[in-house]
Formats: sequence, C-alpha cells, structure tokens
Amino acid sequence: MNAAITARELFEQLRERLGLRWIAGQAGASRQLEAVDTVARRPSLAGYLNIIYPNKVQILGTEELAWLDGLEPRQRWETLEKILQFGPLALVVSKGQPCPEDLIEMAEESGIALWSSPRRGHELYNVLQYHLAGALARRTTLHGVFMEIYSIGVLITGESGTGKSELALELVTRGHRLVADDAPEFAQIAPDVLDGTCPELLQDLLELRGLGVLNIREMFGDTAVKRNKYLRLIVHLARPEDSRESRDASGMVRLTGDLGSRRVLDLDVPMITLPVMPGRNLAVLTEAATRVHMLRAKGVDPAAAFLARHSHFLERGTP
Repeated sequence: MNAAITARELFEQLRERLGLRWIAGQAGASRQLEAVDTVARRPSLAGYLNIIYPNKVQILGTEELAWLDGLEPRQRWETLEKILQFGPLALVVSKGQPCPEDLIEMAEESGIALWSSPRRGHELYNVLQYHLAGALARRTTLHGVFMEIYSIGVLITGESGTGKSELALELVTRGHRLVADDAPEFAQIAPDVLDGTCPELLQDLLELRGLGVLNIREMFGDTAVKRNKYLRLIVHLARPEDSRESRDASGMVRLTGDLGSRRVLDLDVPMITLPVMPGRNLAVLTEAATRVHMLRAKGVDPAAAFLARHSHFLERGTP
C-alpha cells in the first residue's frame, strides 16, 4: 500500500515550524498526495510556481507574484485557472506577502489549500521537499533487532531462538543503543539511505524469553535508546550448519569472513553472518564485525592485506 499524506496532515505537521496560516480552500483539507514512482522525477514534490511541470506543493514568492501581476487580466485569470486545474496539494505564499484576492477566491471555489508563511521561499522549499520525501518514502518492515553500535545502524537478524534479543540486551549493557526490537521499519529517504525507526507500539521495549517485555529506557536511561538510525550493516546469526563456512570447501571464508549482502528496498546492505555456538561471546563478535565493516568502508581490508602479504612471501621464497 502506497504511503500518502493529506493537506490537513501536512499543515498540522509543519504549522509551527513554518508559521503556516490557512487562508482559503479549507475544503481541500482531505486532498491526498500518494507516493508514486514518478515522484522522483517530475513533477517534484515541492517547488516554486511551475505551470509546465506543476509541483505537488507550489510556492509563490516575490518573483512569482510579480510575474502574475504583470499579466493581462484575461491571461492572468487563465493562468490561475490552469494552476488550480492541475490539482496541487497546496499553494504557499512566502514572506507573509498579501495574497491576491482573485487567487483566494479561485482557491476557495476549487477547494485547493492556500497557505501563507513568513518564511522565505528557499526555506519553504527545503523543509517541504525534505518532509514530503520522508513522508512518502517507500517503506518495509524487517524481522530483527535494530541497534546503534559505534555510531552506525546495525540490524541483528536470525531465526527464532538464535539469541537476537539476548545479544541486544548485552550490547545495551556495553554502552550501545537500542532503536527497535522485533519489527523495525525502514524507509528509503534517499537513493542510498535507509532510515530505520521503531513502531510507536514497541518504543523502548525489548522482549526476552523468560523475562518478558523490558523497558530499556526505564532500566538504563535515555541514553540507552535512540529514535532512528541509518541502516549500514546487517549481522545475521546462523546455526553452524547453516553458515557458509560449513559449506566452503576451500576454507577462504575463514580468512575473509562470511560476507554477503541483503536486498532492502532498492539497496544492497552489507551482511556478515556469525555462527551461533556454545561459548562464543556474540556481543564481542558483533562489535568486532562492526569495527571491521567500518575499516572496510575506509578501504582497509585485513583479509586482502594478509593475502597480499602471503603472496609476497611466497614470491620472495621462490628460488
């Protein structure tokens, strides 16, 4: 089901931030804007007045109002009619400028929301574009525990009973932060960014077998939880027989690690698989996996360096 937002919801969400006033077109409060594939192209979600590729939210600044004032009466009426016929979610007049009476009248008749803001046009554009992009972003829910480890977002996945929640609790005690347990939600807010959040129902909660539901904020304080984080790494907990190492005849996985990726929406997220076996300290291993991922992101690959060193050693030792 596509994400959507109504004019009323957008107005209420940004009312205080942008100082919005609803001038006319209250009948358009229920007008809805849905996420579609073409949103990433044109028309854009928000922008200055455009009658060729009309934006979903049209901003009227000083130049736009001056251009309208310079039109002949009949041409002006036809232009305003064309703007409203496109059915934008809303029109916003910037810098608290007086709104033309004919625009107010036509917005009222057509049921198009007409707002005014004391903010400058570029401020309106930046806030509206960012807010709408987030509200209409593609979303998905994944099974796992989403954590902030060493300042990056790490999703811990695995089959039921592999110890995801127990691992998350130990990581919290080691100073890392919980974002969401069981069903974190991810939105693709940019071509290469997945923003992970927690459903409101599960906020601050972690469920463990034998202990039930724990409130991490109340137990460990506000610094133990985080509202959202960008997903950068997946740590997958697997039983030994399910890991790639058990199926690798050459033994290379022992050098490089069980590396892979997982497709989440339009992104391939790096994934490291850790076998779950008695006596292994998964918290330390997860921290190490995160550090190794951070090094690889900087171009430092210990396995590649070792293989290069090994090749050099063999070449040097060959008569």
